[in-house]
Amino acid sequence: MRCTRGRGCRGFSISGSVVVGPCAVLPRAILQWNVGSHRDISPQSLALFRLLEPRIEILVLGTGDRVEQLHPAVLRQMRLCGIAVEVQDTPNACATFNFLTSEKRLTAAGLIPPRGIYTGLPALPAATD
Repeated sequence: MRCTRGRGCRGFSISGSVVVGPCAVLPRAILQWNVGSHRDISPQSLALFRLLEPRIEILVLGTGDRVEQLHPAVLRQMRLCGIAVEVQDTPNACATFNFLTSEKRLTAAGLIPPRGIYTGLPALPAATD
């Protein structure tokens, strides 16, 4: 997965497909994620990640061009559910997600596209089941 920008669209290249806008990358699906910025990340917007079975170990959150601080209650709720949360700028969140996935970790990502143009981040090959 890598961040991409082109033709006025901001999004991600995931296994050869382009996803525009914020997205939730789950172990077996990619969904649009209804957040506009890091300020919209709340217990409600993270509910999807808490409901996954099998339970994910790590949630990687990409907050755009830079690391943004989330409300402590949001992070605490995820920890209480047994899910570690890593908050990073989105290009680094993509790289972290790629690494964790390559290590066969149960992980998911919530990604907000950065506004800048980023290139050169490695994309993982398409998954094979």
